[in-house]
Amino acid sequence: MIILMGLAGSGKSTQGKMLADETGRVWLSAGQVLRETGQFDEIMKQGVLVDDMLTVKLMAQKMAEVVRSGRDAILDGFPRDVEQAEWIAENIASVIKLIVRINVPKDELVRRLELRGRADDLDRGAIEKRFQIVEQNIYSVCEILKAKGVAIRDIDGTGTPEEVYERLKAVVDEIEGAERMEMTDIVEDSGAVER
Repeated sequence: MIILMGLAGSGKSTQGKMLADETGRVWLSAGQVLRETGQFDEIMKQGVLVDDMLTVKLMAQKMAEVVRSGRDAILDGFPRDVEQAEWIAENIASVIKLIVRINVPKDELVRRLELRGRADDLDRGAIEKRFQIVEQNIYSVCEILKAKGVAIRDIDGTGTPEEVYERLKAVVDEIEGAERMEMTDIVEDSGAVER
C-alpha cells in the first residue's frame, strides 16, 4: 500500500485517483469514507477531527475489503496522527511500501480550498486549524513508520495535476523498481544455495 500525505488542498485526492486509475489500485480516502457515512458532517465543518479509533475501524474495514479482492490500496489522509500511525505500525506496517508527502505553500493551499468550495473548506479559521493539526502530526507519523522500514519521499505539489502526477509516478516507480530488484536478488541467492 501507498500513503499520500499533505495539508488540505495539496492534491492528495486528485493524485490518488490518478494513480489508482493508471495502476488498478483502490483509492481509499479517510475523509471520503467518513463523509460517506453521513454521521460526521457537522464535526468536519468545524475543522474538528473525528475520533481516532472510529476512523481506524472504518478504514480497517475498507482496507480488509481491498485485500480480500486481491488488490492494492492508496491511502489518502490516513494515518493522520500518532495513534493511527501506531495502529498501522502494529498491524499492517509490512504491507505499507511508501509514504509520499505532497508539499505546497500555504497561500496556494488556501487559494485551492476557496476554489474547491466544499462546506468544510469555507471557514478560514477551520482551514487554519486543520493545517496546524496536520502539520503537527505529519512528522511524527512519518517517524513512526520510517522506524518500521517504510520508505518516505517528498514531492513538489505545485504546477498542473499532470506535472505533479509525473513526480508522484517517478517515486512510486523508484520504490517498486527497488522492490523488484530485491526480489530478484532473493531468488538468485536461493538458487545459489540450492546448487
